[in-house]
Amino acid sequence: MAQGPYEPKIVVIGGGTGLSVLLKGLKKYTTRLTAIVTVTDDGGSSGRLRTELGVLPPGDIRNCLVALAETETLMDKVFQHRFRQSGSLQGHNLGNLLLVAMTEIAGDFVSAIKEVSKVLKVRGKVIPSTLQHVVLGAYMDDGTTILGETSIRNSGKKIKKLFLKPEECVPVPETLKAIKEADAVILGPGSLYTSIIPNLLVRGVAAAIADSSALTFYICNIMTEKGETDGFAVSDHLSAISRYLEEQIFDYVIVNSGTPDEERMLKYKAEGAEPVETDWEEIRNMGIEVIAEDLLLEGEVAWHDSDKLAKIIMKTLRIPVSFDS
Repeated sequence: MAQGPYEPKIVVIGGGTGLSVLLKGLKKYTTRLTAIVTVTDDGGSSGRLRTELGVLPPGDIRNCLVALAETETLMDKVFQHRFRQSGSLQGHNLGNLLLVAMTEIAGDFVSAIKEVSKVLKVRGKVIPSTLQHVVLGAYMDDGTTILGETSIRNSGKKIKKLFLKPEECVPVPETLKAIKEADAVILGPGSLYTSIIPNLLVRGVAAAIADSSALTFYICNIMTEKGETDGFAVSDHLSAISRYLEEQIFDYVIVNSGTPDEERMLKYKAEGAEPVETDWEEIRNMGIEVIAEDLLLEGEVAWHDSDKLAKIIMKTLRIPVSFDS
């Protein structure tokens, strides 16, 4: 935990793997965390449950809950267990099913999340960006319109503008309150168009960030993502987000200065991905301060290191931390 009496109030916004990676690091320094998570996922286990049962997709919520669990326990493993046997359960995640069951028992999705948070001893809060059953849509550069997060990502077309259907969806009230009271608001890391921006399309969220006195961060992905950010530099990510905001909101952008090893580079190149270029002058012209450090986690994938990310944020917030751990 942070050394000293003060724990900062931090709001993180996104979805997918990137958000859970960040939360794993931040929970070591503060319990006053709020994760605002997108609910447009329509693939995998979450997509099947959404289609078959008419529930909000639980997968990203589940990942954040496990990431914020106080300790690594057997229950954490239970929530992440995926059925491999053939049959109707194949591919489903047990945590997803438990969240759906708890929603029926508790009466609503938010209450279900709170009950599961107690079981996992979650350090912070996890809130869906909206409780409405929204579909992510995109107007593409070729004039076509595509509905569905997975279809957008797999279309092979360039995204011109995103929208939600229905467009007039509202956030959970606790979301706007958390943003208003935050010391820091962080977007990313995560898929730009399918994990981060959808949250900004929910009515009032972007305005709340702009009105907040919090320090604002964007954590840029280490690699480009095929079907979303092909050929994007850091400034392109920032420009894409700015199109959904009334003003430039970021104080800082955190970028990776490390280089993946040759084995990882070859793997990503085969998938059509490459390191995101930090175009310093373009970013500075936006009035955003760049924080560049080697943030690579050791391993087979080019993911952020949770601890390195958390320490950068705490240092920027001037929160005393131990840099030896």
